Amino acid sequence: MKDEIKILLVEDDNNLGQLLQEYLQIKGYPTTLRRDGEAGLDTYQTQTFQLCILDVMLPKMDGFSLAEKIREQDKTVPIIFLTAKSMKEDAIKGFKVGADDYIHKPFSMEELLLRIEAIMRRVGQNETISEQQYFEVGSFSFDYGTQKLQRNGESKKLTSKEADLLKMLCEHKNQTLERSKALKKIWLDDNYFNARSMDVYITKLRKYLKSDENIQIVNVHGQGFKLIELN
Repeated sequence: MKDEIKILLVEDDNNLGQLLQEYLQIKGYPTTLRRDGEAGLDTYQTQTFQLCILDVMLPKMDGFSLAEKIREQDKTVPIIFLTAKSMKEDAIKGFKVGADDYIHKPFSMEELLLRIEAIMRRVGQNETISEQQYFEVGSFSFDYGTQKLQRNGESKKLTSKEADLLKMLCEHKNQTLERSKALKKIWLDDNYFNARSMDVYITKLRKYLKSDENIQIVNVHGQGFKLIELN
């Protein structure tokens, strides 16, 4: 239900912030607006939100730093960055600090709404997922519903995009997962920025799985990736 999805919006542009807050609330998402990074962090620490929308260029604390602080408290809450910058390095930095999406200004309200709804579907807020939820990956067990990767009694909570990507790799185990297919399903678009973001997440998944030498995620040149189980 949308009334369960509360959004923290941190945007220092008064007009844009007010418009976004009013639009999202009309669409059924209770939205709290803050004008600077420090106020955004204070609010996040005292209230519960299911999604954060952060401008990159904020007074007192920039959006990247704010996201890092949020990630210290919650590894999984979805984060969308808003930015007027077009530099590739900024997009990559945003994904590295844990962004689920990155939207360049100017953008349409409808585009933002579609991206929010896609993210919330992935984390299970808007609908019940009937697909396979549990996978065995070598000596690991992966519960997509709880986003937990477990081995030898140790548990790792994945972010929503990490879980989505690992699920697709598991579904295509020992087969090639096409890059474009994963990008369109998880990131909604197979553009350059999203492709670089997926590379970052593939690197993270390799790190999480490296303790089992029988599991590898290999590049398939010009096609995509393959999760290989040797034994």
